[in-house]
Amino acid sequence: MATTRTASTEWKGDLFGGSGQTTFETSGIGTYDVTWKARAEQAEGKTSPEELLAAAHATCYSMQFSNMLKEHGTTAESIKTSAAVDFVPGTGITEIRLTVNATVPGISEDDFQRLATGAKENCPVSGALASVPSITLDATLAS
Repeated sequence: MATTRTASTEWKGDLFGGSGQTTFETSGIGTYDVTWKARAEQAEGKTSPEELLAAAHATCYSMQFSNMLKEHGTTAESIKTSAAVDFVPGTGITEIRLTVNATVPGISEDDFQRLATGAKENCPVSGALASVPSITLDATLAS
């Protein structure tokens, strides 16, 4: 059975001069201001669709990786994932760079890299973003 999560945005005005607010409805964690300037220039305390995608991708990747490690017979002490999403006005999202630094006792570097790559390929958000020209991964096994 599918799980549905909801968020909404109310926008006022035109693209360049207008502004809006995005509300996380399911979790109730808050309402955040959005503007074109925050998307294409400086954030100045506001969010953007790309920042929201980065948060979703980093979270999904970490969850997928933790599950793949468990299936491999090990558990991470820590998985720290960041996602950087590049947006070019007039072109769209051009690249996503995932960076993961994890502490996983008892795993070989080869198994770590294989599972890290598999998590990138199998994370549902990666699948949803498959049209992005480049999604890269830099995975570091901490000692």
